Amino acid sequence: GGTLFLDEVGDMSPMTQAKLLRVLQDGTFERVGGTGMIKADVRVIAATNHNLQELVDEGQFRKDLFYRLSVVTIKLPPLRERGDDLKLLAEHFLRRYSPEFARIISSVSPEALQSLRSYSWPGNVRELESVIKQSLLKARGSILLPEFLPTLGGPKPELSDPIDADLDSFIDQRLSAGSTELYSETIACAERHLLQKVLEQTKGNQVQASAILGISRVTLRNRIRSLDINVEQFM
Repeated sequence: GGTLFLDEVGDMSPMTQAKLLRVLQDGTFERVGGTGMIKADVRVIAATNHNLQELVDEGQFRKDLFYRLSVVTIKLPPLRERGDDLKLLAEHFLRRYSPEFARIISSVSPEALQSLRSYSWPGNVRELESVIKQSLLKARGSILLPEFLPTLGGPKPELSDPIDADLDSFIDQRLSAGSTELYSETIACAERHLLQKVLEQTKGNQVQASAILGISRVTLRNRIRSLDINVEQFM
């Protein structure tokens, strides 16, 4: 028994789709390196930011698996349509990340909240999470004020591109912001630039992008998440 949560099922390879379908149909699976079938009785919850029906029509997602998964469908509205959730989510991320930045901020001022609500959030919750992290870099006191927020919709300070811009300027910018992770930030920026260029060339197709980069699609997907890259902007 139990619940199995599958994230981003729209990015599954055809082979993985076939294996998952067998589990859902027969209730059995085989461990890696195993020799016998194991019975599994689980409730499956799947999530995706893709339109699975379109993927089915394009032949990229199995129709039989689609019908197996879509018994009950819940469409989660984008963050821009959930203004009442912004305060709760922002304060959740503040409590979660404040210790990492040696801060004690746990609430958002009304003015800062208004700035957050006036933004369209094309990157949804992950973009909000990134914005809160950026804010904590320069925040002081116990309340998040609007002057601590980055320019919403503009370039992100910790993700400024050291390849397109002068590297010395990038380093000076990060030092001025009080960075204590300059090495990892620079590497992350270079990696982000590379992935964005390849995704732009492939129009957001992660299968083609992973082939060009010479990495697995799982690795690419994990790096996209880690670097807060919005793939939809390239489609």
